[in-house]
Amino acid sequence: MSRMLFVNMAVKDIKATRKFFDGLGFGFNEAFSDENCASMVINEVTTVMLLEEARFRDFISDDICDTSKAREALLCISADSREEVDSLVDTAIGAGGSAWMEPQDQGFMYGRAFRDLDGHVWEVMWMDPAAIG
Repeated sequence: MSRMLFVNMAVKDIKATRKFFDGLGFGFNEAFSDENCASMVINEVTTVMLLEEARFRDFISDDICDTSKAREALLCISADSREEVDSLVDTAIGAGGSAWMEPQDQGFMYGRAFRDLDGHVWEVMWMDPAAIG
């Protein structure tokens, strides 16, 4: 069975967050976006719902993670090349994100990470297809 994945994340400012991710080349599903949330499409089976904190609280019974002190998740997206890893992470940092951890270079696999405007960690990873299998 193939399943879809919907990641839900709390953000402080939906307009700034949407502009940030739009600048990284991500698209949005307008049917599921409004003034309180943005439905960011990763691919046909993966969506990240970016929800302003007040809206996010409608779905939880406890508290929102303080990303300045802890990680609630590590999100990792693939890249088609080492150059795309660097380009995406450098663009994120230039748009107001921040670098996170040191780059990981294992020859056949290369990755870097950034923190978005709300401190969520996004890893960007490339793996040599010839090394798989």
